[in-house]
Amino acid sequence: MRKIPIVLLPPNNYYLRYHMNVFIYSIHGFDKPFLAQAAGNNHKLGFTEEALTIHNVNLCRGYDALALFSNDDASAPVLDAIYAQGIRWIALRSVGYDHIDLKHAKALGIKVANVPEYSPYAIAEHGVGMLLMHIRKLYESQLLLQLQDFRLDTLVGFDLHGKTIGIIGTGKIGFAFAKIMSGFGCKLLAYDPVENPEADAIGMNYTDLDNLLGESDVISINCPLNDHTHYMIDTPQLALMKPGAILMNTARGAIVNTKAMISALESGHLGGACLDVYEKEKGWFFYDHRNTILKDEMYARLRNFKNVLITGHQAFLTREALEGIAQTTMDNLSDWEKSGKSKNDLI
Repeated sequence: MRKIPIVLLPPNNYYLRYHMNVFIYSIHGFDKPFLAQAAGNNHKLGFTEEALTIHNVNLCRGYDALALFSNDDASAPVLDAIYAQGIRWIALRSVGYDHIDLKHAKALGIKVANVPEYSPYAIAEHGVGMLLMHIRKLYESQLLLQLQDFRLDTLVGFDLHGKTIGIIGTGKIGFAFAKIMSGFGCKLLAYDPVENPEADAIGMNYTDLDNLLGESDVISINCPLNDHTHYMIDTPQLALMKPGAILMNTARGAIVNTKAMISALESGHLGGACLDVYEKEKGWFFYDHRNTILKDEMYARLRNFKNVLITGHQAFLTREALEGIAQTTMDNLSDWEKSGKSKNDLI
């Protein structure tokens, strides 16, 4: 009788495992568990708390891909150095990609993908929270209560109902913010080269930037940072704003000229600011500097204004957003391993 060879088949999920060695710079306690869970058995991860710079590219030697955060340096010289280490894939753990030189990455043949969306509500809701804290003077009220000073004389705020809200950038985050403001009974003005098709449903009207600045009581910046939006809000634009208007920025710090904003605050023309981002935050935000003297005059000046509320780039920080960022990051890596392409490829 002819012997029939026995062939041992791999487990049913064997062909669903796509392994890639991934080194993650700028890991933090808040995102490491989510990235590890999303990776599962599909990818081998290495971590460092250090941000990527030209001085620590050796850490990624032996890996196939990097997962970078918004404060990592992926400029042309750094890209050259990581390419020499064998890196051919960069998965960005962010929507924005102003921290990477895409043209140079393309020239090197390094694939780059981002996380185009996760939870737009996280950033929109954080912005609303900051705005309410600012206009209703909630932080000051808590300080007074701790002193057992129950006077209300310095805590007069104003209604959002009936106010005009100007929204610069009406993608998913900007539109989520607009919908919440619509619920407050606000008039909505918007500026964006690409109009959101759902704008009419919430009564949001598009206009040019100058008119938006001149008509709005509150202006919220929700656009990406690029060559066109760098210093979009500068001295001339600040001068166009209503006296006493409030400027909100939960996008990127360099969209606003910080020195010009400080001048507008000092003159009293700008009524206040709610800032989750700062022009020179790289190297400061996300790290413990309690034992460090921050030699940054602009930041020190901003922090001393009673009418400026600052948070440390935490608007995205919800469980839902972190899960979305981690899953999309790992999906991009898996797609590259399978086919060399991801739906979120930037180049």
